[in-house]
Amino acid sequence: MELFDALMQGFATAVTPINLLWALLGCALGTAVGVLPGIGPAVAVAMLLPITAKVEITASMIFFSGIYYGAMYGGSTTSILLNTPGETASMVTAMEGNKMAKNGRAGAALATAAIGSFVAGTVATVIVTLFAPAVADFAVRLGPPEYFMLMVLAFTTVSAVLGQSSLRGMTALFLGLALGCVGMDQISGAARYTGGKMELMDGIDIVLVAVGLFAVAEVLYAALYEGKVVASQNKVTRVHMSRRDWKRSVPAWIRGTVIGTPFGCIPAGGTEIPTFLSYATEKKLAKGEDKAEFGTKGAIEGVAGPEAANNATVTAALIPLLTLGIPTSNTTAVLLGAFQNYGINPGPQLFTSAGALVWALIASLYIGNLMLLVLNLPMVGIWVKLLKIPRPQLYAGILIFATVGAYGMRQSTFDLFLLYGIGLLGVLMRRFDFPTAPVVVGMILGPLAEAQMRNAVAIGEGSFAIFLQRPMSLTLVIIVLLVLVVPRVLQHWATKRAANNVPLAT
Repeated sequence: MELFDALMQGFATAVTPINLLWALLGCALGTAVGVLPGIGPAVAVAMLLPITAKVEITASMIFFSGIYYGAMYGGSTTSILLNTPGETASMVTAMEGNKMAKNGRAGAALATAAIGSFVAGTVATVIVTLFAPAVADFAVRLGPPEYFMLMVLAFTTVSAVLGQSSLRGMTALFLGLALGCVGMDQISGAARYTGGKMELMDGIDIVLVAVGLFAVAEVLYAALYEGKVVASQNKVTRVHMSRRDWKRSVPAWIRGTVIGTPFGCIPAGGTEIPTFLSYATEKKLAKGEDKAEFGTKGAIEGVAGPEAANNATVTAALIPLLTLGIPTSNTTAVLLGAFQNYGINPGPQLFTSAGALVWALIASLYIGNLMLLVLNLPMVGIWVKLLKIPRPQLYAGILIFATVGAYGMRQSTFDLFLLYGIGLLGVLMRRFDFPTAPVVVGMILGPLAEAQMRNAVAIGEGSFAIFLQRPMSLTLVIIVLLVLVVPRVLQHWATKRAANNVPLAT
């Protein structure tokens, strides 16, 4: 009953006219961002962080969650019509959705994607509502050793899972930790790594790093390395589904939701694994005529399942973000920066220190989910027209937004040099396949982890053995070691088995 009362209070806050307007704006902008190839939700949120700095915090978080949520819907539109995924989570949708479009069934593909996203998003939001407070209540009982190990787990999972190489992920993490050390020491007050620059005494602003690594780096990378892509557009048929389409889609939506939700709840990183897993499941379960459509005419299950898995994962990812402060993707890492920009640290205390904000945010997910269903079905034609915006003008607009926003925070030219320096660093990281999310995570959680480590060692009277003496802390140490070791062992076995199966040359 207490949970229901808190949710109702959240709805009371979320349905105020100004918050509904911010939710609608976020959903519409997020969908547009999802439609445009290369401009992901992380770029959009990072670009708008400085612009919304003066907006009331609840409205701002509702706005950002709308962008986050909407981008997952919008990516399917271009995947289906143009075979051009707006973001990586829609790559699987393009496999069957575009074939359906080429065979005159674009309307059915778009409908099953939109409705499947709504179903999965709503179910996952209910799970967030029910389980996030329980996770937070448990986490509140933890002490400094456990908090520190939780942050180490966040560092490990984000660094080891995101990107192609764990070594590159760890390198990016240590870069973020180094940036987080710039400024005054939290305890002694001594200046660290400032190079004599007064502007660095308060540390490097997380907004500058997020905007530089995501928005500025995206534009510079596109200008330097990306060629022109000419896409052919399929005719948009009426967005509806036949009775047979419904019969095939409903089980796929349910299975996709079941597959995607656990991947969001654990720090597994990204939506690629659950969407590919959902696609493989649907292909394996299909029979007869339905199975024959996979890879030929386009199977509607191959769109319904992955889209449901995608949205379930995205929504459930708010559980580790809100309750433990652990981001599982680029976008949640930037959202973590958005919270900190307002002086709020997501984690076990969030439901008590900022309960009204959290419940308003959760309530806005229900509202945003419904808004997105209404926006996506009748407005597909409008979203597709966004693709006619020339890339140079689009990227120039992003660069102007990023520059004005960064300068507007402190009216400092030093910040602009720093912004573009970080942007160039982001270009190098993208060029050599270094993930950027660990930099943001390391910079945000690094100082907090340092403080918790000092407190834990003080409790242990100067001994680091304190981390092995407490059951929960020891459990987290073992989990961190498993995250680091198990993937390498499995990879070694797979390589060895493949080598043994290769016939010797005669």
